[in-house]
Formats: sequence, C-alpha cells, structure tokens
Amino acid sequence: MSAININQNNFREEVLNSNKTVLLDFWASWCGPCRMVSPIVDEIAAERPDIKVGKVNVDEQSELAAQFRVMSIPTLVVMKDGKVVNQTVGARPKSQILALL
Repeated sequence: MSAININQNNFREEVLNSNKTVLLDFWASWCGPCRMVSPIVDEIAAERPDIKVGKVNVDEQSELAAQFRVMSIPTLVVMKDGKVVNQTVGARPKSQILALL
C-alpha cells in the first residue's frame, strides 16, 4: 500500500475513523530532513499492510498542522482509534520510526 495524501476533506475518514494504526508524516517540499524521511515513510507504507500511512503537507494543510501543534518538521504522529499515541520531531532512521508504532 502506498502513503495517502491527507487533507481536511479526508482526515476524518482516513485517520479518525481508521480501524488500523495510522502513521502521519507532517512535511513540506522545502524541508531537507523531510526529504530524507519521505522515502523511509514510503517504504514502511509498502511493507506494512497492517498500518495506514498518511502524509500531510503543512504548507497546504495549515489547519491540520495547527490541530496537531506541529512547530517543526518533519513531525511523525502515530494514531490509534482516533487518538495520538506517539509523536516525534526530526529525521529518524527507519528502526526508530518502526519503534514508534
């Protein structure tokens, strides 16, 4: 499965109502560390059908970024049953991202 672009319109359906654990990647195209994390997040999306992976472009979805109090990017948020269960800021290796899940 590939990562889903998350926006205000599909957030409720794809994230809040998901029966799977959701990994959200808050990113921006101008962010160097985000470009380092992005292929890792894509790999996880392809390898782990048991979780849903979403990407939130903070420049296009400022309301969602504000809702999650995203001050620095990349920010990775893990959600279960519509609630935040884990969160980290900054580029991380794959092993640390998987450990969040």
